[in-house]
Amino acid sequence: MPVESGSSAAARQVKQKRKAHTISIRRTNSSEQERVTSQREMLEGQGAMMSAVCEEVCGQSVEDSKLPPTIRQTLLELFGQIEREFENLYIENIELRREIETLNDRLTAEGQTVDGGDLSKGQLKAKASHSTSQLSQKLKTTYKASTSKIVSSFKTTTSRAVCQLVKEYIGHRDGIWDVSVTRLQPVVLGTASADHSAMLWSIETGKCLLKYVGHAGSVNSIKFHPSEQVALTASGDQTAHIWRYIVQLPTPQPVIDTNQMSGEEEVDFSDKDEADGDVEGPSESPTIRVPSTTLKSHQGVVIAADWLVGGKQVVTASWDRTANLYDVETSELVHSLTGHDQELTHCCTHPTQRLVVTSSRDTTFRLWDFRDPSIHSVNVFQGHTDTVTSAVFTVGDNVVSGSDDRTVKVWDLKNMRSPIATIRTDSAVNRISVSVSQRIIALPHDNRQVRLFDMSGVRLARLPRSNRQGHRRMVCCTAWSEDNPICNLFSCGFDRQAIGWNINIPALLQEK
Repeated sequence: MPVESGSSAAARQVKQKRKAHTISIRRTNSSEQERVTSQREMLEGQGAMMSAVCEEVCGQSVEDSKLPPTIRQTLLELFGQIEREFENLYIENIELRREIETLNDRLTAEGQTVDGGDLSKGQLKAKASHSTSQLSQKLKTTYKASTSKIVSSFKTTTSRAVCQLVKEYIGHRDGIWDVSVTRLQPVVLGTASADHSAMLWSIETGKCLLKYVGHAGSVNSIKFHPSEQVALTASGDQTAHIWRYIVQLPTPQPVIDTNQMSGEEEVDFSDKDEADGDVEGPSESPTIRVPSTTLKSHQGVVIAADWLVGGKQVVTASWDRTANLYDVETSELVHSLTGHDQELTHCCTHPTQRLVVTSSRDTTFRLWDFRDPSIHSVNVFQGHTDTVTSAVFTVGDNVVSGSDDRTVKVWDLKNMRSPIATIRTDSAVNRISVSVSQRIIALPHDNRQVRLFDMSGVRLARLPRSNRQGHRRMVCCTAWSEDNPICNLFSCGFDRQAIGWNINIPALLQEK
């Protein structure tokens, strides 16, 4: 019998060790594949369960869902991201359990064992707690913006109960540029239109009470005297008119809640513009054709006009790049305010002080101070990148400006270097208004919407446009009416109508 040499015996031992190692690797790989397959099946089952939850949350099924497609898609994407985060956490948990098993194997070889429950009280508990806190923080930071968008989109439907369309004022034959409300009894609504007329309306009934036709051009602005039944209108005929009115309110009729109308009772406005062309206007209402005072001196369109506090002087803004200050009693020009580089778009006076603010297409607005007769200081506010369509005072020391650059800025008169709040929108902003008592900003937009914000820039509501409600063209102006139980906000636009809204301000602020 042959005897193996030492070298051949050593070679055979190495070959046997390699074979045993290969078999061990194959067994390990096989068990690892079975474990991965089991994990994959478990994750797929969890994914199916998560999809079922998504369907349940989003409306039980795509066919039966009542959510808008965009909101449903956003929810599905968010749940998908949450599912992936929990998958990562689950995989980390599996790795921890594997480490526990490895540690138990080592300790068993040394004659000790460690229960997974004991370990969870120490290292496992700390690591799991750390992973959970990380996941919680990541969920908060990652989905906060997205969920806030979803909440704001839901808010437009809930706010419908606190923002109701009450009355429509129809009778003009062209777009309405401006809307205003009297400050004394009887409270009436005034509108200025491109059809060369201004109208006074009963807020409760929607009936035209009086019509002014003294202008030879588009009526671009209407403002009421603070203590007398006198109106001030500005026109494209390069003049501003002051005229007196006497109105008698009709007997109020029951208000119909348009939100409660059934589908059969809704009026079809699809051919509204064509129908308006045939409206001759309220011929039975009284008509004024001659003003009591005519203010002349501008060389271009007079785009806006307003009363100074006390009602003894008025200021006008024109496309000739100037604003003029007139004495009402003598009709004489007191001051010509120059400095803007392009056409003026609006002017507004402070409710309690002799301050005037003018806005222009030169992307600026200017503050004029007439409190000292010998000094007319000027402050220039430069914060917009496009036409400043309007700038208005609040009761305090703030000015709110709106622009075609799709922003609204709130300024402090004591510090004009930078705005204290900026509101960014998705459409150009026209003539804004601020509620005196509640300090709520109403923004009329080119996209037919009216949005409400507070002074800090927080969005409160969007006035509903669903169910054929609201404006069907650009909204030109808004005006608040304080302490009016019927309508406390009015808007007007290119669709030839003004709209009265009832805003439940306490409920609106509570929703915020």
